[in-house]
Amino acid sequence: MAGGPLGPAAARPPQHGGHPLAPAAARLRRRLGRPPAPPPGRRRSRPAPPCPCARGARGEQRSAPRGAMGRAGRRLPALAALFYGALAALVLLGVRDVMFLYEENRCSMTYMYEYPEYLKIKLPKKTARRYPAYELYLYGEGNYAEENKNLLLTGIPVLFLPGNAGSYKQVRSLGSVALRKAEDVDFKYHFNFFSVNFNEELVALYGGSLQRQTKFVHECIKVILKLYRDREFAPSSVAIVGHSMGGLVARALLTLKNFKPELINLLITQATPHVAPVMPLDRYLTDFYTAVNNHWILKAQDLRNLTTLSVAGGFRDYQVRSGLAFLPRLSEHDSALSVVSSAVPRAWASTDHLSIVWCKELILATIRAFFDLIDENTRQITEDPKKRMSVLNHHFVRHPAKMFEENPEAFTNLTGAFMWITVKGSKWTYSVYNDSDGKYFSFPLESHRKSYSHVYCENSMLDTSSWIYGCMNTNSSMCLEAADLSWRAELLPTTKVVMLKLVDYPSLSHIVIQVPPAVGNKYTLGCEFFKEDSRTVQLPVTHLFSFGLSSNKILLNSTGLLYNVQLQHFNQIYQAFKIYIDSHCQSLRERKPSVYRLHIPWSYEDSITVAKVPSLTEISARLHIAQPPNDSSLPELNIYSSPDCQYEVILKTSLLQVLGQIVRFHAGAFPVCIVSNILLTYGGQLSTLRSTGQCSDFSLELVRTAKPYKVEPLISIVVFLQGFNWFREIWESLSLPEVDAAVLSSQDAWFPLVSLILFLFGTGIAYWSGIFFSTSLRLFSSLWLILIRPTELQKDKLITPRRLCGMISLALVSWTTCGAFAVLIIYLQYLFKVVKLHVTVRAEQNIHNRDSGHLKETSQNSSTHTVKAQSSVDSIPEATQSPSNCKTLAEAVNSLKMHITILNLFTWIVLLNLPSLIYWLKNLRYSIRLDPDPCRSTAVILICILEILMNSSTSEVKSSKLLKIAAKVPLPLSVAMLAFGRMHLYRVPHFVTFSLLLHVLCCFV
Repeated sequence: MAGGPLGPAAARPPQHGGHPLAPAAARLRRRLGRPPAPPPGRRRSRPAPPCPCARGARGEQRSAPRGAMGRAGRRLPALAALFYGALAALVLLGVRDVMFLYEENRCSMTYMYEYPEYLKIKLPKKTARRYPAYELYLYGEGNYAEENKNLLLTGIPVLFLPGNAGSYKQVRSLGSVALRKAEDVDFKYHFNFFSVNFNEELVALYGGSLQRQTKFVHECIKVILKLYRDREFAPSSVAIVGHSMGGLVARALLTLKNFKPELINLLITQATPHVAPVMPLDRYLTDFYTAVNNHWILKAQDLRNLTTLSVAGGFRDYQVRSGLAFLPRLSEHDSALSVVSSAVPRAWASTDHLSIVWCKELILATIRAFFDLIDENTRQITEDPKKRMSVLNHHFVRHPAKMFEENPEAFTNLTGAFMWITVKGSKWTYSVYNDSDGKYFSFPLESHRKSYSHVYCENSMLDTSSWIYGCMNTNSSMCLEAADLSWRAELLPTTKVVMLKLVDYPSLSHIVIQVPPAVGNKYTLGCEFFKEDSRTVQLPVTHLFSFGLSSNKILLNSTGLLYNVQLQHFNQIYQAFKIYIDSHCQSLRERKPSVYRLHIPWSYEDSITVAKVPSLTEISARLHIAQPPNDSSLPELNIYSSPDCQYEVILKTSLLQVLGQIVRFHAGAFPVCIVSNILLTYGGQLSTLRSTGQCSDFSLELVRTAKPYKVEPLISIVVFLQGFNWFREIWESLSLPEVDAAVLSSQDAWFPLVSLILFLFGTGIAYWSGIFFSTSLRLFSSLWLILIRPTELQKDKLITPRRLCGMISLALVSWTTCGAFAVLIIYLQYLFKVVKLHVTVRAEQNIHNRDSGHLKETSQNSSTHTVKAQSSVDSIPEATQSPSNCKTLAEAVNSLKMHITILNLFTWIVLLNLPSLIYWLKNLRYSIRLDPDPCRSTAVILICILEILMNSSTSEVKSSKLLKIAAKVPLPLSVAMLAFGRMHLYRVPHFVTFSLLLHVLCCFV
């Protein structure tokens, strides 16, 4: 908009005298921005004191400090900078732990053996016209792709849904591995993989298109099923694999009024945030989540025929933490399963957010599950929910190292010319290498039942054949028919193990281990009987505030094959530990690797580490899900050890990983905490302006006003009172939203000091971001001074016809295109105005500082050289500042400080609205208007507010009757922002806008 720099009017200089060179000198002084000289012959007056605002770029008074108070005045900003620097450093350490300090990528890449092709499926004209940006593709390779060009499909349909900014081509890993698997079975069964092109929309940050995507997927399912019409084994449903937000879109299908639930019977989601959005930047996103999750809770009975598997990426996935990927635990909905990839058998690897779609180990587990789900009669995915859950548990939870069988035989005949050997001892190991004779080792149980409670066996031969059996009540050392106990086994990276509780098998008389002929193979077997108490030890975890300075340790003199170390008091998400396992063995002979498993009993988030013996191994112990209130189980460190070895387990608190857990679970609340601190500082500046007439510096005011005790106690009291029914009823009767801290507490993502810690972290970030902001403005103004000559300070009117037209134009831009775009335009205009004011103030201060130095030099010369006294008359008044000029510059500096704080607040509003702007720009070729627009109405209000504020000054505000109210309102707004904005970031601009609206009113009232 038109107009000069911000700030109050400058006093007009007096007219020049009658000296012949006076007009030229006056013109020169006006160009330099200096006041003209007095008329010749006028008596020299005493030089006025230099303007306080001319000292320093920030315009602060800098009197020489004296004594203890002077030293304290210098020490306070330094201590504040050190303290807030330490807080910012802690945040950076936590971010570093989340984003960089995770386990190495143990996933193998999935490769295509033939060139991938994507056949575009023609959609009905009505669908294509309604969704012009979306498309449907069929994946194929080589000859298979050529055969499918006529769309005579005979396979099982699977639909892949990409996530936030995801590509439809991400289906190639699933499609290629499924094609290779179909070739192995001579295409007796095969899958047709379809993929949806969502135009790589940013649906994790902008929720306005989620409903549109859901409806398009519904249309795609109808089109896919029509392709199989009149086929011999025509499918009646489609299996869906959804990555990231694609999994949420798949779940949202069930909320559509005209959607038939029987159209999908299997849903597999990969790194999908089911619980809540990662960044709740608009209400469309949060409303969509609320509708989906409420439907799945209220309609749980109707979802029993749908089997759902959610796979989370683990700690490598810093975009979607695994706790968000766990489906709600419902007693009515027993056909849902949630696992972390680090616990998936035969994968045992954490994945990042993108590698989860191509991680070979996970893709293999998924495709194996798909083929085991096929019903031989219908040649489609089975309609039996129990079988579907059995298959998923087999491949994703506990793999017995056997091929899946729906109804395995209860008894097996032990035939073959094998030698029977009776083992009476409690411990037994056997090594096999090029053994041409098969053997049965029989372990009688009667002699062990009184002395031992469990039997544990392991086998390093990782084939899928049966190897351990139980004989029924026989007095002989051999049996011809036995129960196959191999289904009780569990597959680990280097061995398969089975542990049986003897009292659970009262009918068994013998345990039999089968050792088939092993020509060219080398493997070991071992069994032992033990009491559970002798192999279970308890290790209390160190306190959170030990900061790793203390440790708890335990020494295990291993005489067996298995130890369980129970970790006491390890049940909260903010706990994080480093566990060191130091193994020593008596002999130097070659030993099998040890396997360490951190087992979390209340969720499938185990992690497994394989280590050589002897060695020193480091394990990180952290939780994705806190322990439920009704669960009393203890996490365990399972050590699958080597006999005759010593294991020392050392546990320490890891401060770095504790910070990482805080950042991982609450990084989305950082913008709220930062803006809350800036808003408190803004209120403090208004209060100082009202009481002293001067606007304080941002960093100094932040130190004075941003105190956690002003906001945190009230929120804690409300959260505490909401635990009482009477208070909750009153709260609901007032139609107030639920406090976000209470919601996070119900999700086990809240702990007592987190609010205080987050607020302090926000204070540190706000402090240093303010310094960075001010430094950036000084750099811009320095460049401006080099390139462009500054203008004089002058008064601007708040509203002019030209500005009114610009305001209306931007409002129309907001209403007809995108609100965030209009907000960005007004932000850049405001930034330009502030930089311009900064340049003008710096230029004035530089001139005054030079004049002050010239004043001292001239005074010294005039006292010793009287001859030149008359010539000095013209120069002395140049350094003399009239009171009006001094006041003008002081008001300009005050206005600059206030505008920098407002611009700092407005910067965060722009950042929070940036995703919808990016989405609009990306889809501009399809529609010029963003619909729905989450910030359209807010943008119109902000345009009007900022158009007035950018032309205002503190001189208009400090005399306002509303200033007292405007100075007090930011405090309750900050409290409300922290209470209701942590899980609803889109509310933050509303609180800031209301505060700025009061500022605008102060300019008029």
